[in-house]
Amino acid sequence: MAGTLRYGVGLLGLGTVGSQVAERLERGSELVQRRTGVELTLKRVLVRDTAKARRFNPSAPLTLSAAEVIEDPEVDIVVEVIGGEAPAHDYLRRAIMAGKHVVTANKEVMAKHGPDLQELALAQGVDIYFEAAVGGGIPLISTFKIDLLANEINRIEAIINGTTNYILDGMSQGKTYDQALDEARGLGYAEADPSSDVDGHDSVFKLCIMASIAFSSRFHPEQVYREGITRLDPRDFGYARDMGYAIKLVAEGRKHDGAIELKVHPTLIPHAHLLSQVAGSNNAVVIDGDLVGSVLLYGQGAGGRPTASAVVGDLIDLVHSMRKGVNNRIPMWFDRNYPVHPFAEVVSRAYFRMEVEDRPGVLADITTVFGKHQISIDSIVQKSVDATNTTAELVVLTHPAAEKVLQGARRDFEALYCVRQVNAFLRVQ
Repeated sequence: MAGTLRYGVGLLGLGTVGSQVAERLERGSELVQRRTGVELTLKRVLVRDTAKARRFNPSAPLTLSAAEVIEDPEVDIVVEVIGGEAPAHDYLRRAIMAGKHVVTANKEVMAKHGPDLQELALAQGVDIYFEAAVGGGIPLISTFKIDLLANEINRIEAIINGTTNYILDGMSQGKTYDQALDEARGLGYAEADPSSDVDGHDSVFKLCIMASIAFSSRFHPEQVYREGITRLDPRDFGYARDMGYAIKLVAEGRKHDGAIELKVHPTLIPHAHLLSQVAGSNNAVVIDGDLVGSVLLYGQGAGGRPTASAVVGDLIDLVHSMRKGVNNRIPMWFDRNYPVHPFAEVVSRAYFRMEVEDRPGVLADITTVFGKHQISIDSIVQKSVDATNTTAELVVLTHPAAEKVLQGARRDFEALYCVRQVNAFLRVQ
């Protein structure tokens, strides 16, 4: 079409997400042009192997050189979907310094370097969009930056990793951790090495990104307390269900007393809570603002198609800003400088499951330890665990106490002669 404005796109990565983005830009170009009034053309694509067979082969030339993409004068926007911190962080910096607008799906880079990259982009007069870095197809970043901009955010609670949520769903149905993980692998939800997901690193990265924007502060993944799901046992899911709870891997950022709590760990959530019913590989985020109250965002948080949706959505939004000559998404504040609460001081309720000797006086010994640490007990359930009735399983829910106090009691239980093993310790929402 004569007179149509044209922008060139350089794509770094042609894997699961990159191929979906390339396909939308080439096969769906009419839709993109109709919604932007601009012709977006894929100019060059960085790959590791130009001869590799792919689900979709773009017509744009493939290259093994990132510089050929970043330095191409016909490339106005660089899209990065290779993942990982290195070399992606370097590529993004080079693209911004070259005056290119950037769209990225890279949660690790944005968690560790996001504020610096955003400030660099602002200084260079370009934009950096990263909706796809958190929650896949769920519109989270735009919600924080636009829809909730009038609010003071007080709390974020999130189930933000689809792999772990799928595994925990399976364990709630009686499967072992290994059985649920194998099923998740078979469906493509879990990688061959699932450690980033099941050890909680992925959720930490995403929480860092959300918290930095929500609380206008710089946070780093090392400041987030983290526990994964690998030590959970199906027995705990049964006990939790009987007591009115689900077990989920929850990422939480909460502002109080002039500081921020940042934590990712398995949590018992009441069935009445919005997050307790999040099923399968879905993600959900609850955001509490002082004006809007609680907002729930729910949907597919991972996979090629939802993530590509967010990437191309960012491209479309970016093009509208480019046409207007504005930087629409650059936040100009990371000025609150909130400190992070030491996790030892964080207050929560707790769930203990212990194997103890089944004889008179044991319960008194257990309650004595709680009393020593001034931990109030909410409920105790005792069940025999063998035919000889020589041992019993004790499940205790506590009232709120500081983490360091709860851990002190846990250490005392592990040293108590009548306690065979502390099988589980979880926090309760």
